[in-house]
Amino acid sequence: MFQQILALIIILFFISRIVWQKKKKQINNNEFIFWLTFWIIAGVAILSLKYIDKIVGFLGFSGTGIDILFYIAVVILVYLVFKIRIRQARIEKNITEIVRNISLKNKE
Repeated sequence: MFQQILALIIILFFISRIVWQKKKKQINNNEFIFWLTFWIIAGVAILSLKYIDKIVGFLGFSGTGIDILFYIAVVILVYLVFKIRIRQARIEKNITEIVRNISLKNKE
C-alpha cells in the first residue's frame, strides 16, 4: 500500500509539472494531452493493481501485475527512444541539406 501511495504522489508531481509547463507555454497542446493521458493511465493502473493481478493470473503469467506493468513500460520506453532516434536522424539530414544549400549559395 505504501508503494502505491508513493507512486501516486510521484504521478501527481509529474502531472503538476506538465500543467506548469503548459502554463509557461513550454509544451504544446498535443504534448500536454499525451503526457496528461499517460500519467492518468499510470495512476489508474497503480490504483487497480489487484484487478491487474487477477487478470495476469487468469492469463497464465507467472509475474504479478506490477511486473507486467513494468515490462509494458520498458517496451513503450524502448519504442519511444526508437521513434526519437528516427526523428533525430531526419532532423540531422534536413540540417545537412540546409547547410549545404546555404554554403552553395554563399559560394556563388
